[in-house]
Amino acid sequence: MDGDTITGIASGMGGGIGVIRISGPDALTVAGRVFRTKRFIEKPDEEAWDISFFEKKASHTIHYGYIVAENGSVLDEVIVLLMKAPKSYTTEDVVEIDSHGGPFLVQKILTLLTRSGARLAEPGEFTKRAFFNGRIDLSQAEAVMKLISSKSEFALDSAVKQLEGSVSKYIEEIRQELLHHMGLIEAALDDPEHYELDGYGQVMESVIQKALEKLQALLDHFEDGRMRSEGINTVIVGKPNAGKSSLMNLLLDEDRAIVTNIAGTTRDILEETVIIGNLVLNLVDTAGIHDTEDFVEHLGVEKAKKFVYQADFVLFVLDASMPFEEADEKILPLLSDKKGVILLNKSDLDEVICLDEIRKKLDWEMIPFSSKTKEGLSELEKYITDSFLQGEISYNDQIYLINVRHREAVEKAVTSLQRVLHTIEDGMPEDLYLVDLMDAYQKLGLINGKTASEDLINKIFKEFCMGK
Repeated sequence: MDGDTITGIASGMGGGIGVIRISGPDALTVAGRVFRTKRFIEKPDEEAWDISFFEKKASHTIHYGYIVAENGSVLDEVIVLLMKAPKSYTTEDVVEIDSHGGPFLVQKILTLLTRSGARLAEPGEFTKRAFFNGRIDLSQAEAVMKLISSKSEFALDSAVKQLEGSVSKYIEEIRQELLHHMGLIEAALDDPEHYELDGYGQVMESVIQKALEKLQALLDHFEDGRMRSEGINTVIVGKPNAGKSSLMNLLLDEDRAIVTNIAGTTRDILEETVIIGNLVLNLVDTAGIHDTEDFVEHLGVEKAKKFVYQADFVLFVLDASMPFEEADEKILPLLSDKKGVILLNKSDLDEVICLDEIRKKLDWEMIPFSSKTKEGLSELEKYITDSFLQGEISYNDQIYLINVRHREAVEKAVTSLQRVLHTIEDGMPEDLYLVDLMDAYQKLGLINGKTASEDLINKIFKEFCMGK
């Protein structure tokens, strides 16, 4: 890390309070240049202002006063929080200015700070400094953004546990066990007179099997954790004019999608987020899936098929006031191996569709539904929560990977450890274990950042918001 002093807006714009953060070796001086106490403002001629004001104050103290421009005019009445190194978020000297939250005002204070010796922080640079200064590891740094973006109880709970180091500790225990045995093998190869490797293959086999069980448990729970944390990718499908957009609007409780009695109104993809209980649905309303000569509508249909393929859950909307027809039939191949529910829409009208015919083609739960009367809405919400919450995921001590990067690292480590097992089974010398053991050790180190490259670290922190 460079020795610059950085500053950035650490709060959302437009709220009642704006928070501007300063961190670095000159943070106290930069803050001292723009801050004045109330007593000094009232009697400015009695003494010169001391820009080392904050350097003389104790850490973790709060100071009331004003931010002043270069010409001495008052910009705002503020509270300043002082946190001296190493007991701060970045482990550097940190000053946080709590101003009023007007965007123009906050931006003006930020500009003043850059003129007073600080530079604008890059996205995620405060957390990046906390990582490089050893206060948190890479997994914990990523948990910060998960914490900020969490939309459900489970997402929040998982992010907090990851921030506390649950994932890091779990992974590091496995890494240290592998490192211990790599060290023993290396020692025996260097000094065979004092270290024996007879029968060590059996020892390593047991060690690796235990490591694989722990890692596989993470992989087995990944999809559950990912859906509960990031949301369930839920796609609404059906033929044109089946009532998909009306369903979307009902779940959102707003007119997000255009609804008419003209088939094919939705030609593109509409994406929204819906919260049902402790679940987040990443809801997608698709174009009606059918054969069409309209080029634009055809593109929408192809997009719809792609989203169905990627979906965790599908809401298959059928028009119950009409017979099951060829347009409905053509959707069925897309739903094989998918989890979902059939909504028999327009149940407020006379039911014409044959339910027995549908059951023979798709063994999904059917719910009579009406976007007009809201019949079936509570049943649908209960079915979704029961499907994803009932006994599958609980708030316990299970460690969840909620990051695709982490999953990929674990998968590669598992592959390397499985190669070690094959080496043992083939009766190969112990020194041949080392290559794959080291590869597994390094792959797991990508999770907490122990073996992460600078490019990877920079890529991760660029995804952070400004001021964090």
